Order: sequence, then C-alpha cells, then structure tokens
Amino acid sequence: MPPDTLFKGRRILVVDDEERMVRFIRLNLEHDGFRVTDAYNGTQAINRVRSNLPDLVLLDVMMPDLDGFEVLKIIREVSSVPVIMLTAKGEEDDRVRGLELGADDYITKPFSPRELVSRVKAVLRRTETPTATMHGLIEVDEHLKMDFDRREVWVDDKLVKLRPTEYRLLYHLVQNAGWVVTHDQILTKVWGYEYRDEPHYVRLYINYLRKKLEEDPTNPKYILTERGIGYRFVDFRRQKPGESPEETNHGE
Repeated sequence: MPPDTLFKGRRILVVDDEERMVRFIRLNLEHDGFRVTDAYNGTQAINRVRSNLPDLVLLDVMMPDLDGFEVLKIIREVSSVPVIMLTAKGEEDDRVRGLELGADDYITKPFSPRELVSRVKAVLRRTETPTATMHGLIEVDEHLKMDFDRREVWVDDKLVKLRPTEYRLLYHLVQNAGWVVTHDQILTKVWGYEYRDEPHYVRLYINYLRKKLEEDPTNPKYILTERGIGYRFVDFRRQKPGESPEETNHGE
C-alpha cells in the first residue's frame, strides 16, 4: 500500500488553545489524508475523546483550564487511545512526566510539518497489534506467563496491564529470547526508524516493563542489560527442568 494512503481516514483529535497552531496542524494532517477534529481546552478534549473515539490525540501541555498532564490522566482512566504531547518547553522533566502518565510520544514546538506527520504515523504503527509468530501459552517460569495471541501477560497468576508500546517492546524481546538486541534494533522495531537517535525511550520503557514484570526491578532476572549494547530477555527455552532463570544466565 502506498505510504500516503496507509493511514488515510484515521481520526486525529488536536487539542491546543492556540487557533493558529490548530489550523497549522489540521492543514498538514488533512493534506496527508487524516480526518481532524479539534478542541481548544481540556474539558472539550475529554468530551471529544468520549464521543468521537479518535485514533490518536495530539495534546498540548500548556492550556488554561486543565493542562495537558491533567487531561492525559483523565483520558487514561477511560481510554487507551494513543496520545502525543505537544510542548513548547522540550525539557526532559516534562517529557518523562508525560510518558510516565501514559503518553506515547511528545513533539517539541516548533516542529516541521514533516516531523508532525512522521511522528503521528510512527505512533499509529506501533500501537497496532503486531502479528504474533509465537502461539499459545508461554511459561517463562512459575511467576511469569504470556499469551501473545490473546495479548495477555500474567505475573503470579495476576493479569498485568501493558500499554501498547510496552507490549510491543516485550514481544520483540521475548521473540529474541537469549539474544542481545541492540538499542538501535529496539528503536527501529518498536518505535520506528524516526527514533534511532532517541535511546532514552528504550531506557524508560525497559524500566516500565521491569516494574510490572520483575520481582525486584533493581535486580532483574528476565530483562537483562548488556552494557553499552542493549538488552537480552532470559533464554527460558534453554532452561533445564527445575532451573530458575537466574541459574541459566551466564552472559551468553
């Protein structure tokens, strides 16, 4: 399918209190085949998400009534719709805060039309369900189980909720269990080639996964760090009966 029609008709909600910014975004997204609706404050944004069910939300941080972080918290209570934060600051604290609250990406103002469209498409691509090549129940050990056909992960028999990007990251790591996956490979496969120069995404989301899956996130036994190279999911498929993942980790 040609790149310019891949996401044609996808519904994008643009939330910004600056009319000129909304017009700029609308013009460029509609030129690429997206359908755009708008909101000019936090209350409108929440109502639009509930009533219009957009495929993605572009959400400004600095708004008068509810700021973008407050709006994001409320959106995440009712929807898993992908959200890209728009910020004029570009400060790391703001970026990290947005990602921790459930944002899928951020764009720092001012941005070019090409960057805008590229980021929107990249987030839409990675929030879609990957086609599973690993089928059925995967039992890493007595604590961790996964079923990628059903998009379910259990820790100690409790279902763990993963965000779409966390799920894609876990899927890619498990698919390559026992092998070292480099930072560049993870960025390209999980986020897209547009993110090759942003390794902080990998560190953040590895930490998110560890907090949800590991018994002790500071001493992980499933997602292992290969310093200066990348990460490796423990090679559970080569374990001998009765062995724990820690016993089979020899830094291979």
